[in-house]
Amino acid sequence: MTELEKMGAAAKSASRQLAVAGTARKNQALAEIRRALLENEKIILAANAEDMANAEKNGLKSAFMDRLLLTHERIDAIAGGVAEVEALPDPIGEVISMADRPSGLTIGKKRVPLGVIGIIFESRPNVTVDAAVLCLKSGNACILRGGKEAIRSNTAMVEVMRGALKSSGMDENCICLVRDTSRDSANEMMGLRGYIDVLIPRGGAGLINAVVQNSRVPVIETGKGNCHAYVDSSADIEMAVNIVENAKCSRPSVCNAIETLLVDEKVAERFLPMVLPRLLKHGVELRCDEKALEILGAAAVPASEEDWETEYDDNILAIRTVAGIDEAMAHIARYGTGHSEAIITSDYTRAQRFLNEVDAAAVYVNASTRFTDGREFGLGAEIGISTQKMHARGPMGMRELTSCKYVVYGNGQVR
Repeated sequence: MTELEKMGAAAKSASRQLAVAGTARKNQALAEIRRALLENEKIILAANAEDMANAEKNGLKSAFMDRLLLTHERIDAIAGGVAEVEALPDPIGEVISMADRPSGLTIGKKRVPLGVIGIIFESRPNVTVDAAVLCLKSGNACILRGGKEAIRSNTAMVEVMRGALKSSGMDENCICLVRDTSRDSANEMMGLRGYIDVLIPRGGAGLINAVVQNSRVPVIETGKGNCHAYVDSSADIEMAVNIVENAKCSRPSVCNAIETLLVDEKVAERFLPMVLPRLLKHGVELRCDEKALEILGAAAVPASEEDWETEYDDNILAIRTVAGIDEAMAHIARYGTGHSEAIITSDYTRAQRFLNEVDAAAVYVNASTRFTDGREFGLGAEIGISTQKMHARGPMGMRELTSCKYVVYGNGQVR
């Protein structure tokens, strides 16, 4: 057996124990994990400092560095997410339905864990904890494989969590980390049928596409976020300025930040000069169509076709003027990735059309796309944001990490 197969076998064994552990034991383990993360903050931050120094040495972009960085405040927030997951209802064992059949059988359906979940993700160390604790509470073991840039941070946090599992009397192999960050380990994970029950990629389009196209393990597709905000002709302009600034600038490196701003041509000459200083204050580069370029002048550069389809994850915003809601929705249908889309409008009919006709995991009226987040949606944390249309769509919490089984009660029936 390869090392990864041995890890898979250990995780599979742990998953069988975890599936019947019960809520109290899982919550005890989560409480121990939360305590251990806070108590070992210095160790985690020291490991992260090494990752940050290495990333800086390699000349990585500021947006990437922001995703990689851990601080006291971020570790507090991560620990807070663990507490939120601990407080949430346990989905395992929930009876979804129960009905009597003409045969005399009573047939029910209840929620059960998926088993072993593999997560391949890029360099965002918070994902390490979010994914692990969501899997744990939903009765799943996990095999985590992060990017090479965060390997020291990930190793430190996983060692802390595994130690907490042992302290609480649970199998430490409920949480496993692949320390080989080469492409070979990712490729091997994609072929671990029989060990991994589902694979979840979390990162940029390149990573997600590679996993979707090459995996022999079932995949839940997540994350590609070419998100849009459309400023309608009836929009409250001041509200629109605030929403666009937040949706682009509050954290441009994340998948729920907007990448393209669509503006109704009827309000473009009023709106664009008002939003311009708010965007320039954050150093946002503007790539515009011809009409927006005429309005903004030297503050912007011409957009190319590629700009409409690009997820920048950076301080770059594409701007296009449109003739109205139909053209805006057509643009979103062509270039959007099914993640998060927003309209700013005072027109009820257009708001409802946007909600009904735009095909995305989260669709907003008069709010920032930055709310597409597991914690904001009341899930405690998230293992990713699914952009597919299977059982999981949008921020994925514990329920999305479960399957179901039929339970059938009889009294001697034969067929």
